[in-house]
Amino acid sequence: MASWVLSECGLRPLPVIRFYSKPRPSFPPDTTNNVLKFTTLPASSSSKVSPWSKRRSFVGSLNVSAPLEVETVNGVAEDDGEFDPAAPPPFKLSDIRAAIPKHCWVKDPWRSMSYVLRDVVVVFGLAAAAAYFNNWLVWPLYWIAQGTMFWALFVLGHDCGHGSFSNNTALNSVVGHLLHSSILVPYHGWRISHRTHHQNHGHVENDESWHPLSEKIYKSLDNATRLLRFTLPFPMLAYPIYLWSRSPGKKGSHFHPDSDLFTPNERTDIITSTACWAAMAGLLVFLSFVMGPIQLLKLYGVPYWLFVMWLDLVTYLHHHGHDEKLPWYRGKEWSYLRGGLTTLDRDYGWINNIHHDIGTHVIHHLFPQIPHYHLIEATEAAKPVLGKYYREPQKSGPLPFYLFGILVRSMKKDHFVSDTGDVVFYQTDPKLYGANKSD
Repeated sequence: MASWVLSECGLRPLPVIRFYSKPRPSFPPDTTNNVLKFTTLPASSSSKVSPWSKRRSFVGSLNVSAPLEVETVNGVAEDDGEFDPAAPPPFKLSDIRAAIPKHCWVKDPWRSMSYVLRDVVVVFGLAAAAAYFNNWLVWPLYWIAQGTMFWALFVLGHDCGHGSFSNNTALNSVVGHLLHSSILVPYHGWRISHRTHHQNHGHVENDESWHPLSEKIYKSLDNATRLLRFTLPFPMLAYPIYLWSRSPGKKGSHFHPDSDLFTPNERTDIITSTACWAAMAGLLVFLSFVMGPIQLLKLYGVPYWLFVMWLDLVTYLHHHGHDEKLPWYRGKEWSYLRGGLTTLDRDYGWINNIHHDIGTHVIHHLFPQIPHYHLIEATEAAKPVLGKYYREPQKSGPLPFYLFGILVRSMKKDHFVSDTGDVVFYQTDPKLYGANKSD
């Protein structure tokens, strides 16, 4: 008997999904589009079947965990015509790749270096201007501007780590070390852990960046840790702590060559990056003696912490805070494509150009080899293929103040996911902010 679902084109047979075990994809993943194989059953003309009832039957066969307080199927209210964000997409990774113009994959090292030159000139110009005026009416404006520019430097170093900066590995490494070390980021340590994040995006246990806490781990945390993790501004200051000790439930450090994050053949890379980080830390200590600790704090310390807040804000909101709950996956339900489709684009207004369009995030996550200056065009070309799996970002004003409301709402409700189920959604701990009185 055939199963039917409603599509934008009318009724069509529901594909039978067969899963095949497959080792974790290499990076960048070029073969993950074959994780899901589809076979369509022949339709029967002798029976009439309720599409709704068959959809319920299909979803019931999946190992899904959703919040108990909401009557949902895969996190979406049961509605015959409503889009299901957790359903396997009807397209492959290769379909998206084919839709993107070929020139979008071309890396121009001269163009990439021009962005580096632009940002470095602005950074030193801002510092010189602030030191010259040395006025408390100027310092707050300087801190905001320079913290944003530190974040822009990070994004360019991030491109070096992905190899989207140029095809020259040595150039990527040199520029990446200079940019990241200048803002106290261990280049190779972070590059490798970020690669792990891209390889496992959307996977509950294997993801590396702002991945969900399982209910068991969440309940194992003491009350103070829970409150700090979900009460602003503390989560927006987490990045340096993450570099040293990772997230709850994970072990290792981005600075230690024997960390679980790295393989033995990456040991030299980690030692090199840690040495560069230490050299920058030593330079800052030297400068504190030359210009005084207060002046160094004003010129570098405060902008550094604003950069950290930018990094945590942007990385969090690319994976959280959508009005429609985003799925997370385990086991055979996870694939590189399905995990990547849970990421979100965000609009940052005037900041889009300053931080190199990192808000154009979905295509970046699926194809991190694409240079940042081609991401907008690549996204526009891919939208017809992605359909409803692409979530159009809310338009920002000149400055993206609207994002703070999204952040606050998400922090109040996205606390943990179930320990069981291969398709899970964030759940809310109603006792969290009364945790000092009861557990």
